[in-house]
Amino acid sequence: MTTKNILVIDDDVSFCMLLNTFLTRKGFGVSTAYSIEEAKQLFEQTKFQLILTDVRLPDGDGVEILKHVKEEDPTIQVILMTGYTDIKTAVNAMKLGAFDYVAKPINSDQILDTVQQALSKSADKRTVGQSSVNTKANSTKDNTTSADYVKGKSEKSKQLHHFIEVVAPTNISVLIIGESGTGKENIAHSIHKKSERAQAPYIAVDCGAIPKDLAASEFFGHIKGSFTGAANDKTGHFEAANGGTVFLDEVGNLSYDVQVQLLRALQERKVKPVGSSKEIDVDIRVIAATNEDLQKAVKEGKFREDLYHRLNEFSIQAPRLAERKEDILSFANFFLQQSNDELNKNVKGFSPEVQAFFLEYEWPGNLREMRNIIKRAVLLCMDNVVGIDVLPAEIFERSDEDIDESNSSIFETQKEEDSLKLYSSKSEEKTIRLALEKAKFNKTKAAKILGIDRKTLYNKIKLYDIEV
Repeated sequence: MTTKNILVIDDDVSFCMLLNTFLTRKGFGVSTAYSIEEAKQLFEQTKFQLILTDVRLPDGDGVEILKHVKEEDPTIQVILMTGYTDIKTAVNAMKLGAFDYVAKPINSDQILDTVQQALSKSADKRTVGQSSVNTKANSTKDNTTSADYVKGKSEKSKQLHHFIEVVAPTNISVLIIGESGTGKENIAHSIHKKSERAQAPYIAVDCGAIPKDLAASEFFGHIKGSFTGAANDKTGHFEAANGGTVFLDEVGNLSYDVQVQLLRALQERKVKPVGSSKEIDVDIRVIAATNEDLQKAVKEGKFREDLYHRLNEFSIQAPRLAERKEDILSFANFFLQQSNDELNKNVKGFSPEVQAFFLEYEWPGNLREMRNIIKRAVLLCMDNVVGIDVLPAEIFERSDEDIDESNSSIFETQKEEDSLKLYSSKSEEKTIRLALEKAKFNKTKAAKILGIDRKTLYNKIKLYDIEV
């Protein structure tokens, strides 16, 4: 695997070294600079595929770096790192050819995702050649965006993406409903990317993580000295997203008082920073998400009905992974490749036993659970394929607990089940074959009959070379 060279430019030495260490562990070659002059010197010495630069630098700004890089080599991608107060500068920089910007404080998953996308685009540009860089730019960006998720071929997936395509070009507020881990933020970001606001800011807000006392400041900003601890002016999420999209994740967690403030801002499209007498006009689209039953919360008086209707101009149900059986292996392969990139591994695929288990498993944690399980498995995998032995034991236990009682008809009598367990000491292989036949080759049920966990059963099947 060819090492990708990245140049990080930031005058905050601690932050610069932290980012250097993080990206180096992910398998990238990283150089650091603390000024524009130092960066230009490194640029002459090393061939970089990507530049990560702060907007504000001691001897200039990130836009100057961007212009210099694009003049030297248009295929090199530039990502700007910015505080909320510099977001307008970052958006303008994107018009000059920057790949993207990330808001500080940096989220490790987000920065890694953006870096990988940028490097992918850089590689695509080198493939098509310098003469077609400009004509290919838009289509390359679209391809990169679509690589962030698997569309899927199941009916649930087709319906989901039909809704995204239909609602994205409008300014309608969208409420995404779904269990934890179903990819609600991914859906929201897809809507933003396919909208006319795609080049404007996209600000994601975790409503459950905002303390009640600080909610107004977080959403609408504050001026210096407006309350104890307000040492500087702060731009709120709504102003930062002006012209773009605000994603309110887990909106059902907002306190009732904050709901009132939010409703007013959405109705009037104006915000007033804490401590200020001046209102600021904002042009934003709101996408909200929840894993709660907001209609029930409305009936119980926990969520304002008028806010609910304001947010729910169009609703999208994020399907559970178990409802998308046809897509499970596609998602698994996607997360496998993602994990390979993140961990600098080269695992080729999944064993037949693992594929069968993935298709049978109910995935209570949905896509998030699958991603975490596969990342862990890739980390532990010593072979070319992921085997049963590197899957966490708890998912086998959880899966056994989830077997519906209605499936108990496979046990004709408790006496017969006991006899199978006793018989296993005489002829283990024959007992396993008998249990599999009795369970119609459903390995979960067969393991239940045998009184063993599924991981043990898979190992026995492999040991005796039993075809299932």
